[in-house]
Amino acid sequence: MENLTNCDEGLQPAVCRACLFAKGAAPARIAGGEPLQAGRPAAQTRALGGLDAQEPAPQPLTAGGSEVWLLSGSAPGPWTDCQPAATTSGAMPVGGLLPLFSSPGGGGLGSGLGGGLGGGRKGSGPAAFRLTEKFVLLLVFSAFITLCFGAIFFLPDSSKLLSGVLFHSNPALQPPAEHKPGLGARAEDAAEGRVRHREEGAPGDPGAGLEDNLARIRENHERALREAKETLQKLPEEIQRDILLEKEKVAQDQLRDKDLFRGLPKVDFLPPIGVENREPADATIREKRAKIKEMMTHAWNNYKRYAWGLNELKPISKEGHSSSLFGNIKGATIVDALDTLFIMGMKTEFQEAKSWIKKYLDFNVNAEVSVFEVNIRFVGGLLSAYYLSGEEIFRKKAVELGVKLLPAFHTPSGIPWALLNMKSGIGRNWPWASGGSSILAEFGTLHLEFMHLSHLSGDPVFAEKVMKIRTVLNKLDKPEGLYPNYLNPSSGQWGQHHVSVGGLGDSFYEYLLKAWLMSDKTDLEAKKMYFDAVQAIETHLIRKSSGGLTYIAEWKGGLLEHKMGHLTCFAGGMFALGADGAPEARAQHYLELGAEIARTCHESYNRTYVKLGPEAFRFDGGVEAIATRQNEKYYILRPEVIETYMYMWRLTHDPKYRTWAWEAVEALESHCRVNGGYSGLRDVYIARESYDDVQQSFFLAETLKYLYLIFSDDDLLPLEHWIFNTEAHPFPILREQKKEIDGKGK
Repeated sequence: MENLTNCDEGLQPAVCRACLFAKGAAPARIAGGEPLQAGRPAAQTRALGGLDAQEPAPQPLTAGGSEVWLLSGSAPGPWTDCQPAATTSGAMPVGGLLPLFSSPGGGGLGSGLGGGLGGGRKGSGPAAFRLTEKFVLLLVFSAFITLCFGAIFFLPDSSKLLSGVLFHSNPALQPPAEHKPGLGARAEDAAEGRVRHREEGAPGDPGAGLEDNLARIRENHERALREAKETLQKLPEEIQRDILLEKEKVAQDQLRDKDLFRGLPKVDFLPPIGVENREPADATIREKRAKIKEMMTHAWNNYKRYAWGLNELKPISKEGHSSSLFGNIKGATIVDALDTLFIMGMKTEFQEAKSWIKKYLDFNVNAEVSVFEVNIRFVGGLLSAYYLSGEEIFRKKAVELGVKLLPAFHTPSGIPWALLNMKSGIGRNWPWASGGSSILAEFGTLHLEFMHLSHLSGDPVFAEKVMKIRTVLNKLDKPEGLYPNYLNPSSGQWGQHHVSVGGLGDSFYEYLLKAWLMSDKTDLEAKKMYFDAVQAIETHLIRKSSGGLTYIAEWKGGLLEHKMGHLTCFAGGMFALGADGAPEARAQHYLELGAEIARTCHESYNRTYVKLGPEAFRFDGGVEAIATRQNEKYYILRPEVIETYMYMWRLTHDPKYRTWAWEAVEALESHCRVNGGYSGLRDVYIARESYDDVQQSFFLAETLKYLYLIFSDDDLLPLEHWIFNTEAHPFPILREQKKEIDGKGK
């Protein structure tokens, strides 16, 4: 191009036409499009530098299959005068600029993008233009591909596409889903879905399964679009009226719930079994147990000194700490620690806590709380304090709080919201949870507490709410027999197909087993759900490392992530606790499986510098039971490993579990104890203590309680009579003939 001097010397006809058009001599036409007005400037936004200014740019157009450049200005210049173009940037044919993207005819992605980018550069040569612009375009294109690929794994319903389309999962393994109309859906939609499934092929036909999966995805998307369209078509007055009607309904439900419990029925309190706190016969064990009680005293006294009445303690700053999980409700540590104080014989401290609860514990707050956390800590703590002491104030407060939580169940499916405003009764879900889904470990960890609330209040409404959850779950297909972590409360359908026995899933499985045990082994539905789930977990999630460590991986749309969380370590105790109810041939197997999980979790502790385990550890990249990511190396005084030690000790009496528990005590004293209490650590692999400055309430409720029970005799809270909720609050097994509620007071 450097040798071009005028329109008569070597200039291609197409360029000549462009020059003439730039001078306003003739109109041009885009291939298949409308004619452009002569001399019309083709201004466009500068592509680089983030500027919004418009400036003239040559525009490549395709006319008759040849490459045509329309110049965006008719002012005199090198191109409009048909002069050499060596000094003008951006006037290169796109074929030379973007050989990877341009079509033979000069159109397509290369043409469109090349013209735009060329107009945004000044004072650079053609070579520099080619290198920089191609590099930027390749980066943008790579980012777009990465985004699309990531969406396959992480967008709602994309896991169905992943497993059904990319990996061709066997439809025979997945029973056909019952198509049910969701919000805004028509009845005929569900009928059409059932007809499609019957007619499009046999259950074992992969093509039929593929088409069915695509049809489900299409149907869900169309339904969502239809619902959005219907909402947008409403007048603002209609939308406002719908909101007011919904608020009125919630208010009426709240009034109804309050009327139910204006007077609690009389309950014949029976003295609890197994709360006598006898000293162990072995002097060494007695000394170790006394040390654990001293740890509780240190934690409690510092909370009382620096954060009394607040939720938790900052032991380094020596001030209170309040998590948003509890809204404006106060006293989480007081309520969470009640039963630990009672069990350890700290009677003065227990009475102090009771006095505070009677005077100051208030649930009439205008704030949003986590239904799950408030249930396991506050409802659970108050229930266990009542069952241990018989103090009526604890029963009254537990039922009062239970009533406050009932509006969380006001959803189309009956699956409760994760978050609830305690005053308005309006609920919602975490915004990050798979398109507004509820979380399995949260809505699945209400059963024990709500069954006891019905037991102590004389009203079945609490039990009905949690049994409705089970009804919804039993109607759903489970991918490979597994329970995904997300369930949409509006549609009653699964969200992303992520499965975990750790965070987001853990205590759901725990509560299936304990619901059966707490019912005096009469809840056979819970038993079946538990053992079916455990079988699927064994098949798809449990693996053994090359070093012989058994671990529980996480499942994401059919792909395994070889990571195990600290939270998952509770499962060792769960497997062992459930062994007694397994088929006879499997009982010993589950006890051994619990022991293997306990060993793996002990290794995660033993392979750190401080001998306390990280938040998560991995089994890939040549490592085993070690955290490889910085955001997984912290320890926040969690109890799950010690919980498994406690169950394994009670069920096997293998002395190694007491040895491992004492190692944890020594590590806590060496690395977590400070003058103001106990603090978590930011990195368990370094010698220098990096405190997180929080003494969690569950450290007093769970970690210290489980340690104390390990070094106590088995007749202190015997497992034959007590079930621990997921916050280690003990509830008695419900044997109706031994505890009757007088219905006259209702």
